[in-house]
Amino acid sequence: MIEPDLPLLSTGEVLSALVDEVANLQARQYAVMRKVAELNRRGAASELGYKDLPQVLQHAVRWSRKTAKQWVANAALLASGITPTGSEIAPELPVTASAAAEGVLSIEHVAVVAEIMKDLPAECEQTVVDLARAHDPVELRAMGRKLVYALLQNDPEPRDPEPVRQVNQHVMQWKGDCIEIRARLDKVTGVKYEALLDPLAKPRPTTAEEGPDPRSRAEREGDALAELVDLMLRADQLPEHGGEPVTLTVTMRYEDLADKLGQGMLDNGERIAAAEVRRLACGAGIIPLVLGERSQPMDIGRKTRSFPAGIRRVLVARDKGCAFPSCGRPPKHCDAHHIRHWANGGDTSVKNAVLLCRHHHTLIHRSEWEVRMVHGLPTFYPPSWLDPDQKPRRNIVGSVA
Repeated sequence: MIEPDLPLLSTGEVLSALVDEVANLQARQYAVMRKVAELNRRGAASELGYKDLPQVLQHAVRWSRKTAKQWVANAALLASGITPTGSEIAPELPVTASAAAEGVLSIEHVAVVAEIMKDLPAECEQTVVDLARAHDPVELRAMGRKLVYALLQNDPEPRDPEPVRQVNQHVMQWKGDCIEIRARLDKVTGVKYEALLDPLAKPRPTTAEEGPDPRSRAEREGDALAELVDLMLRADQLPEHGGEPVTLTVTMRYEDLADKLGQGMLDNGERIAAAEVRRLACGAGIIPLVLGERSQPMDIGRKTRSFPAGIRRVLVARDKGCAFPSCGRPPKHCDAHHIRHWANGGDTSVKNAVLLCRHHHTLIHRSEWEVRMVHGLPTFYPPSWLDPDQKPRRNIVGSVA
């Protein structure tokens, strides 16, 4: 279609053309959401070795994590699903999906509709969408609050919670592949805990590769707690458990570990993938356990730490922190990673090691990113789907000179 000569059109004609273009644009955005939903449905993040789909979209289309998460969330609400038998499942917000397909709702409209519908029954969706067709997202949010208030104004007022005694409580419970932790600490302990967590929970520096730190405060504090656990495991003074310092034991066949197959079993009976075992093996104390044909323990070796302090000091001097392109995490937040894994014959040496933060250490183990030593410096090669030429990259704005 040939674009008309805009100066020859009347103001009304230009405005009408703009409205049509925006409707077409929003309809195409709905088509994009369907593709995002399909990638999520088939587990593309796991297939590509990434933590989640927003992380994939950050690298693939260079969205910020906040934008990527919004697209994934909206796509999940508007896309239909497929049962194992092949039957189609209606979208969670079917009226909204239909309006988005027409091109009358923007991404911001969809997010606000979803926010409002959390507090309203499903039969109110048509009313909310009708409001969305006629109002901008800010006005829609205000009208949504009025709808919720009108519907729930006769509910009883919530009672004030009972005061809680100042005692320390800690509850752990495994739920699927995650452990859920709930804790209540007294004021003094709480202040000390906060002081430990705060410096680790600061946003990562803005980088050219990934932009500003996209994590919410809750995500940053969760990662900080994980880093605190890693720091404690590397500490010189730890409480003893069963007569020796606290140790994480993972049992699996050596052949499976070398071939990145199967699962390892933790000492509490939980299982983790071989790739996660390989990541843990980079910096954890390793206890070799030789199993017989029927998996009975035959011999147990001496615990050895993969990277001694001397090698780590050299790595800190060379890498100055996480060596992944554009990352700026300091050395104390980094693990030493075997470039050629020890299970594949890689030695524990400076020339076979690189410092990586927890985030990028996990990414290297789970994805198709590769790291090699080139002229004595760690060099990274992206997956072919991200860069067909797989041009080498170094950390020139972060820690590596």
